[in-house]
Amino acid sequence: MALETGPDSPVPVRTVSHMLGEWIGKLGAIWVEGEVADFRPRSQARMQFLTLRDIEANASLTVVADSELVGRLDPPLEAGQRVIVWARPEFWAGRGSLQLRARTIRAVGVGELLARLAQLQATLAAEGLFAPERKKPLPFLPRRIGLICGRNSDAEHDVVVNARERWPAADFEIREVAVQGASAVREVTEALTELDAREDIDVIVITRGGGSVEDLLPFSNEALVRAVAAAMTPIVSAIGHEQDSPILDHVADYRASTPTDAGKRIVPSFVEQSAIVEQLLQRGRGVLLRRLDHEALFLSDARNRNRRIVMQAIETRSADVNHLRARARGLSPAATLDRGYAVVQGTDGAVIRDPGDVSEGDLVTVTVQHGAFHAGVVTEHATKETTP
Repeated sequence: MALETGPDSPVPVRTVSHMLGEWIGKLGAIWVEGEVADFRPRSQARMQFLTLRDIEANASLTVVADSELVGRLDPPLEAGQRVIVWARPEFWAGRGSLQLRARTIRAVGVGELLARLAQLQATLAAEGLFAPERKKPLPFLPRRIGLICGRNSDAEHDVVVNARERWPAADFEIREVAVQGASAVREVTEALTELDAREDIDVIVITRGGGSVEDLLPFSNEALVRAVAAAMTPIVSAIGHEQDSPILDHVADYRASTPTDAGKRIVPSFVEQSAIVEQLLQRGRGVLLRRLDHEALFLSDARNRNRRIVMQAIETRSADVNHLRARARGLSPAATLDRGYAVVQGTDGAVIRDPGDVSEGDLVTVTVQHGAFHAGVVTEHATKETTP
């Protein structure tokens, strides 16, 4: 029942505490899962106190259990252990504190964890998050590499050193985060979101060293896995050793067997690429030289063919000219002179074709085969007798 209060009618602390205790007491017992964050066994004590921390968030509760209950646990209860507690919430009015009164405490075994992971993995696979067609290709040579890793970790060293051994100019944008414990999922996800939003980051590597199933649980967290699936930047998963396989490996665009493998995969080898370039240069030089040799041979053949064609044309034209010269000579006056004829010309150079064109005593020029000479005209008809 709600209380009507005001500045003039405040409610005593005991009343509020009593009401809180009644309300919390109505919740009943529930199963709670978490990690034992703080536990110091108290010998000879009837009750044991421990802190149960949320696995993924920054939240915790105090758990109170009978020493007899705690003593029966196998393996013994210790900090860092993952447990399931059947407990009833209690509110202590005197101290104003909330705690869980444990009735059952059960360690979460590796088998149970693996079963849960298998179920989650099957669910995500059914949604298509692991489909090959969803995976983005890694860039051949990234401008800048995003690296999410533990603080001062061997995994960070392995990725950076091996990448720069292959490509000395490899540029990294590194985010050191918690990779184990309650804050790991949040810190890794925040770093992923930040790097994915940057246009200069071409690939992101998420890495950490090996560990137990419990140590690697953050990288099988559903929220983190879905964040990786939604990323626009290609993601490389390099978690633990080759035998380790968190769910992140299946949703990432490339799964590296180790951090060292990731360093070798994200950049090309400068030595190998230099050798390839040299081979291409030699191949191109060989192709060019062969082409030049071919063209030189073609030009030489063409020159020889042109020379033969020109010579044949000259010979043909020379024969034609000689033939025409012979015909022209056969038709010319010189050919007539060669046969013993002569050409008679008057003093004016006109050819005399009729005896009547000259008179006795006229001077004429007589041209024969080998020259010309002058002669005087004797009128022949003056000495002839007229026939009656």
